[in-house]
This record gives sequence, C-alpha cells and structure tokens, in this order.
Amino acid sequence: MTKGYDRLRLQPSLGREAERAAGMTLDAFVDLVAAEKLSALRTDHYFRERAARGDVARALELVDRAGDEPPREGDQVEEVG
Repeated sequence: MTKGYDRLRLQPSLGREAERAAGMTLDAFVDLVAAEKLSALRTDHYFRERAARGDVARALELVDRAGDEPPREGDQVEEVG
C-alpha cells in the first residue's frame, strides 16, 4: 500500500488563488508543480554527474582539432546591436 500524500496545509485564500491563476484544481496544480520540480532536480543531478566525469584537457584537445574553417551557411551568429 502506498503512503497517502493527500493532506496539504495551505491557507484557503492561497489555495483559491492558486486554482484561479493555474486554471485547474489545487490537487492538479500541486501535482504539476511537484513533477516540474522533480524534473529540474533530476536534470541538475544528471549534469553534475556528467561534469564530474568530464575531462577538460581532452575537451580542449578536441576543440583545438576542430580547425579554423569559417561557419557554414546558416551557422553564423547574428550580432546584437
């Protein structure tokens, strides 16, 4: 049996405003917010793990081997005035 997470202590006015602003029930809004936050935390964890395995010296070697060709058509960066 799973643990119930169905109790949320929230000021009634805050709950009503959240429902109004989100255009959905408070339960749906809390589910969405929790899912988005978990996704952000997992993404942060993933990139921290990848960074820990990174090899800066090897990456710089690859950049040095890339050559000095100009950007291909459509790959230029537009300058912001």
